[in-house]
Amino acid sequence: MSTHTLAAPGMRGLQDRLWSAVTDRDEHAAASVVLTALDDGVDAESVLLDVIAPVQARVGTEWAANRLSVAQEHAASAIAERVIAALAHHPAVRTAPRLGRVTVACVDQEWHVLPARLLAEILTLRGWRVDFLGAQVPTPHLIGHLHSNGADVVALSSSIPTRLPTAHAAITACQAVGVPVLAGGAAFGPDGRHARRLGADAWEPDARSAARRIADGIAVPAAGRQQIDDLPHLGDQEYTLVVRSRPQLVREVLAQLETRFPASAAYTEEQREHTAQDVAHVVDYLGVALYMDDDELFTDFLAWTAGILEARRVPAASLRPVLDVLGAELKDFPRTTRLLGRARTVLDAFPAPAGPTTGAFG
Repeated sequence: MSTHTLAAPGMRGLQDRLWSAVTDRDEHAAASVVLTALDDGVDAESVLLDVIAPVQARVGTEWAANRLSVAQEHAASAIAERVIAALAHHPAVRTAPRLGRVTVACVDQEWHVLPARLLAEILTLRGWRVDFLGAQVPTPHLIGHLHSNGADVVALSSSIPTRLPTAHAAITACQAVGVPVLAGGAAFGPDGRHARRLGADAWEPDARSAARRIADGIAVPAAGRQQIDDLPHLGDQEYTLVVRSRPQLVREVLAQLETRFPASAAYTEEQREHTAQDVAHVVDYLGVALYMDDDELFTDFLAWTAGILEARRVPAASLRPVLDVLGAELKDFPRTTRLLGRARTVLDAFPAPAGPTTGAFG
């Protein structure tokens, strides 16, 4: 069957039809959109990257704007994964492997599997033998796989920046057994700066460029590099101490929240649980910003969180008490104090609430 790439209006039409199907939670209709496009001669790579991927990105955007619920977002993501599986087994797209071997995996505790799955499918279409290990692969299991099966390169995916310390360990471990690492995913930054800081052998912003980079070849890493070589600032122990103190820090913020943010006195038990989760996320991002010594990791997260809260009619100012309590508890930590001060400046850019609020985190 000959294949072709649709012009932009045709792609938008397919995206719109797939969007309607996934938001209606109609898996059969979603699969029909994709498989019909293949039958009509649209190439599989375009269907994956120019139809399915943009629709899934829109799902995330709509969730952040509070126009899709968490359940709707999860349902849409599950449908996307099953539609990709249906596409992969379509007779028109089967490709015999003729190139080398690539292992594609998400770092441990990384559940956002779609970017890695898309890359695995693109590489398979282009003739690579792909071992797709899926979501949250513990580093020892990844290394065990490499010992047993070998690989020309590991493509390591992470979407959530709080996974960067784990990604660092995985990168170093893969290189220690002689396998180069190509990093990808939102966690590594839009320009790949976190991948470079962690010593990855290559970084690419999307599946097409990643596939090209792998085809061009990535040199085997030199032996002997240690994690601490990449991040000498970790010698001050601030990251370690903050991460170890996470449970106590969360408890202290919650204990003082009602006094500092009176609206929280009216929270339901469910709202209190959501608040505890949100405070824990703040501490997690503080930790990873200390790990990377990158203020923007924390300030960007605070700005994003403030926007999410505002979309849910919770004032961004509700985050200020969290920062204040953390600042008091961690006042002897210079880098942490700097981070918290810059985060307060970010929150100052959001308007103060017009009147009393009973909104909750979460």
